[in-house]
Amino acid sequence: MIKFTSFGESHGVAVGGVIEGCPAGLAIDFQSIQEDLARRATGKTSSESQRREPDEVEFLSGLLDGVTLGTPIAFLVRNTDARPEDYADLKDVFRPSHADFTYQAKYGIRDWRGGGRASARTMLPYVVAGAIAKQLLAAQGIKVSAEVHSIGGETNPAKIEALLQQCREEGDSVGGIVRGSITGLPAGLGEPLDDKFQACLAKAMFTIPAVKGFEYGDGFAMASMRGSETNDQMDGTTFLTNHSGGIQGGITNGEEVFFNVAFKPIPTLGRGNRHDVCTLPRATVIVEAMAALTIVRFKL
Repeated sequence: MIKFTSFGESHGVAVGGVIEGCPAGLAIDFQSIQEDLARRATGKTSSESQRREPDEVEFLSGLLDGVTLGTPIAFLVRNTDARPEDYADLKDVFRPSHADFTYQAKYGIRDWRGGGRASARTMLPYVVAGAIAKQLLAAQGIKVSAEVHSIGGETNPAKIEALLQQCREEGDSVGGIVRGSITGLPAGLGEPLDDKFQACLAKAMFTIPAVKGFEYGDGFAMASMRGSETNDQMDGTTFLTNHSGGIQGGITNGEEVFFNVAFKPIPTLGRGNRHDVCTLPRATVIVEAMAALTIVRFKL
């Protein structure tokens, strides 16, 4: 049972985390971790925030010569391109659809520097932890992947690029859908009620800022279908279809688990701030990380 705790704010000194329960003896592929961080990094296209961070991971404990010791793995990534002064005029302003008001209501104080703990940058530690989780899973033949399904309702790349360009010019933003897939899972993961596999997976996805919807299998389409259309018939122990998305009764059945995650348009608008026009495709690696961290919390 792996437990992960993250820390840090968007414009603080650093972001990082502590992984507990990682088994000893895993040789860490550090290049793979950095490749995942590069997928999440900003500044690669004009549709993304122009904040440019090297995002180099510093491991503080839990490793010896690149191999896990079985003890807590602590790491951090320093913030080098933070500009808290850019947000000074927002100290006393609650921005629409941000977490400014709710954080103030909950804590009586809030970090106004770029959203603080509510910023998308706080997901970076999950990418690091998720990269390690994916390495653990790969050793057992389990693969987690995610891709952009649509942006602004469009699936055609040319139309998507035109839409992003329009949003850039108008100082607007747009959302989209990321499609995730998990293959190689054994049957039997998940609990009948409180810890159903899909419930744990959904909870993980809703941890990601800007996520507004989750469905697995045929999802919401099932609401307009008949039972005869959605039942997954079997030939012995082999499933002939997978409308259920690899989960039945809250427990995996050994088929592919596939799911969609809906991201809202980010609420920060205008041409002057360093922000994304659209959080996709940078969100794909975060979806993978959250899925991997969900799986490794179950006993495989």
